[in-house]
Amino acid sequence: MTWTAPATVKLLSGGNPQIPKGTGEAPVQAYIAHIPGWKRPLGETLDRLITETVPEVQKAVKWNSPFYGCNGIHWFLSFHCFTRYVKVTFLNGTDLAPRPPGRSKHPKVRYLDIHETPGLDMPQFVDWVGQAARLPGERL
Repeated sequence: MTWTAPATVKLLSGGNPQIPKGTGEAPVQAYIAHIPGWKRPLGETLDRLITETVPEVQKAVKWNSPFYGCNGIHWFLSFHCFTRYVKVTFLNGTDLAPRPPGRSKHPKVRYLDIHETPGLDMPQFVDWVGQAARLPGERL
């Protein structure tokens, strides 16, 4: 079945776009296109850096967030918009060196909260993406 973009997109709390779940490039690009304000160019940058770092990356939207993975079922990263920041979730973040700064109640998850200022540390992010893509990933 082919994924079809919704005619209208509701913004959930914090401005996170409500996009129907789907696999592939189309739902992720629809999500990014509807991110409000300064977070949209950040979403575009995250997507570009992930794709450049992991050319074979697979994409999906699940739970109103873009997910990135390998081998069809092993997901290593997602992100989600909040009012004042974008939260990047590294699903096996405790295996990254150095670990992303944000802790989680889930034992292996680590977070990176990106605010408008100071913004994204691109070299560190790319390093974490490369490391995360080489890990087994999570089945979701």
